[in-house]
Amino acid sequence: MKLFAIGWNYMDHNKEMNRKELPDEPTFFMKAETALVKDNKPFFYPDFSHEIEYETELVIRIDRMGKSIDESFACRYYSEIGLGVDFTARDLQRRQRAIGAPWEICKSFDNSAPVSRFISKESFPNIQDIHFHLDINGKTVQTGHSADMLFSINTIISYLSRFFTLKTGDLIFTGTPAGIGPVHIGDRLQGYIEEQLMFDFLIK
Repeated sequence: MKLFAIGWNYMDHNKEMNRKELPDEPTFFMKAETALVKDNKPFFYPDFSHEIEYETELVIRIDRMGKSIDESFACRYYSEIGLGVDFTARDLQRRQRAIGAPWEICKSFDNSAPVSRFISKESFPNIQDIHFHLDINGKTVQTGHSADMLFSINTIISYLSRFFTLKTGDLIFTGTPAGIGPVHIGDRLQGYIEEQLMFDFLIK
């Protein structure tokens, strides 16, 4: 199984991160399979970082094999959508940026990709018109709307399939909107697609 994560896919997040130029094609990185956390299991704060931040994202699960997929057919390669958190060790990320080094250490560490249950995309009239949000300790801290993506879900699938054969079970984190922030031991994270509770887990 492969875990893809799209970066810089919301204009407001680009502004939040002080990026002056918008990408002209999808930018992505990959997370290790051991990053995946399911079934509302807790996230254990790692001892190698003092600045873990959440990035809440819609997640697509691929359900058939495909390579060099035309964008007009990309919708045939997934049938469900979920919600996930791209946990980032922001202090390590700053260090890696400063020395021009890769980001795996700050993005792909164990348990850095909690994923919710999945629901049928047929539940929504338009996959590019979905609202989602994250609550921490009962307070909404991040909101997103798939209409604001710079690159649509179908565009992302088509683009990734140029470089990788997509297989059943592969996950695609589709990018985070603005509103990222820190988590602390004892926090309770609850993620919603529209008003459906998708995940509910603790930071320990």
